[in-house]
Formats: sequence, C-alpha cells, structure tokens
Amino acid sequence: MENGKETNKTHYSDTELKEFRILIEKKLSRAQKEMAFYREQLLETADNADAKIRGLDDGAGVVEKDRIATLAGRQQKYIQHLENAIIRIENKVFGICRETGKLISKERLRAVPHTTLSMEAKTARKK
Repeated sequence: MENGKETNKTHYSDTELKEFRILIEKKLSRAQKEMAFYREQLLETADNADAKIRGLDDGAGVVEKDRIATLAGRQQKYIQHLENAIIRIENKVFGICRETGKLISKERLRAVPHTTLSMEAKTARKK
C-alpha cells in the first residue's frame, strides 16, 4: 500500500470490510434505483411503439431509446461489479489486487469500491 503503516498488511480487517460493505451497499441501492428508472423508460417506449416518444419524431425516438438501452446496459454492468465486490468482502479477499496481490489503497477503494486493480497495476496496463 501507499502509506507506510499498512505496507505489510495482506488483507483488510473485519471492521474495515464492514465499512466498505456499507459504502458499496449504498452505491448498489442507488444503482438499482437508476436501473429501475431505465427499465421503466424502456418499457414505456416499447408500450408506445406506435406513438411518438415524448413528442419526439421517429428518428429522435429511436435514438433516445438506444441511448436509454445503452445506459441501462452500463448500469447493469456496474451493479454486477458492486455485487461481486460484496462477494469478495464475504470471502475476505476484498481490496486485494488481482494482478499484484497487494492491498489496494483505501483511498482508491473509497473512490471505486468495485475495483480489483491497484493503481500500480492499472498504470502498468496503460503502458
């Protein structure tokens, strides 16, 4: 890890894992609400296939439907990543970089709690 105190740690404590789980569950709840909104929008556009989508012409309606479908797909992926992070917490392997085997910094995990790569590994991939 980046700060000296945690350099020799090989995993996060149960207390630290609980903190991350709370953070992830909040993000997951928000993400699921957004996903429900996207599904509702897609169902609305499907139910109103013959009608104009919110007054848009046919071309704009198709573009809007595609945009919502893309957002929904990304959101579903994000939800899956968050759910996988919870599984890693339950298995007590959360926060361990899958490439270096080192702990991912708390700062990075707070910003991107579903990450499986440390900044070291992420930077190495870009080269």
